[in-house]
Amino acid sequence: MKTILIINAHPVKGSFSDALAHSYIKGAEQSGAKCKMIYLIDLKFDPILRYGFTRRMDLEPDLLQVQQDIIAADHLVFVYPNWWATYPALLKGFFDRTFLPGFAFRYRENSMLWDKLLTGKSARLLVTMDSPGWYYRLVNKSPGHNSMKVGILGFCGIKPVKISSFSPMKSSNEKTRLKWLAEAEGLGQKQI
Repeated sequence: MKTILIINAHPVKGSFSDALAHSYIKGAEQSGAKCKMIYLIDLKFDPILRYGFTRRMDLEPDLLQVQQDIIAADHLVFVYPNWWATYPALLKGFFDRTFLPGFAFRYRENSMLWDKLLTGKSARLLVTMDSPGWYYRLVNKSPGHNSMKVGILGFCGIKPVKISSFSPMKSSNEKTRLKWLAEAEGLGQKQI
């Protein structure tokens, strides 16, 4: 049985991101996966890495628990809106404080190389956007997707990282949104 951790990074509960997350969970649980969802907005933590990597900040209990959940998970699902071509500040702060050296990666002494400490895990991104997908790819060059796939998750050894974009949100109708929810449920059923 696959263990899946769903990280809902939308700062507003009841958003369409929330509906996507629940649809994914429904499909995954139907296919036998064990799922746990966390809402970043409910966690109590300082999202600012106040000293960079020059001085250690003690992790709050919620972040320590999430690190244990990440270790226990086979598959991670990040659900969030694309804002300003990337992701909400809350998600960036979560990565800054949680995906730390010694947990997610380890720099090698006297080397430009690093060890990827989260290998053996895969990820799915469920991303809502107001921009049409073609515009995000061709004009913006997919900065948020690249940051998540390569700069954060890939850097830590998580692969493959698959991305599902749901756009454009602002002009979508109920029929389109129902189709997107069914797509998220299908991804959950496949546990990808």
